[in-house]
Amino acid sequence: MTPGLPAAVRAWLQAGRAAMVVEVLEARGSVPREAGTRMVVAADQVLGTIGGGHLELQAIAQARKSLAEAPGSSFRQAIALGPAMGQCCGGALTLRWSPLAATTSADWCDPAPRFTLQLYGAGHVGRAIVRLLEGIACRVQWIDEREDQFPPVVLPAHIEKLCVEPVEAEVRLAPPGAFYLVLTHSHDLDLAITQAILQRGDFGYLGLIGSKTKRSRFEHRFEARGIGRALIERITCPIGVPGIDGKEPEVIAVAVVAQLLQRVD
Repeated sequence: MTPGLPAAVRAWLQAGRAAMVVEVLEARGSVPREAGTRMVVAADQVLGTIGGGHLELQAIAQARKSLAEAPGSSFRQAIALGPAMGQCCGGALTLRWSPLAATTSADWCDPAPRFTLQLYGAGHVGRAIVRLLEGIACRVQWIDEREDQFPPVVLPAHIEKLCVEPVEAEVRLAPPGAFYLVLTHSHDLDLAITQAILQRGDFGYLGLIGSKTKRSRFEHRFEARGIGRALIERITCPIGVPGIDGKEPEVIAVAVVAQLLQRVD
């Protein structure tokens, strides 16, 4: 479920807005979205998605027809995407339409986060990563000691901005298994933060922005400070999925977020 969708749906419930819930009850083979996926359709607005394309357009049309002609009704339909929709996916699914009023706020809980991330650095790459994470179910602490580096935007509820000093003190507050991305404006600060993470040792992912040369220099310093080789080798530096070329912040961000999703158990 997309972050922010449950809160929007709860607001519709509280307002008593007439709408239909379209849910993927069953999914077999290659289909746009998995079972349990929901969207909510009103006469003039749609929240969420069941995968887009012709399937979604038809589902929206059916929901609006029900709102106009038979409000309060529930029904379901089995759909083979090839024969029924002319789509080459080859899968099949069952959709259910039901009134939003038949649900409660408790039915619209926020999705479980895929991972918890401490992201250190509000520079260009940090900003680009945060923009991508706005639409992903995760929990992010975005940390920098420079208040003026954070963009003047309203962040979604699952992304928390922290302006603190010293920033490396936040490392100890993360839960076990947390992910970390270290990409500050200062090599010395990167070193201090990364060392604090290594000393914890219970990280799920530790990404450090920089080149192979930077990695080598940091490794020598960590070894001199008594940090074990096995821990040092768990650092990801350079960051991002290999094979994606380009140093633009947006390109780096795509490669890094893909790598984070790969590391989710």
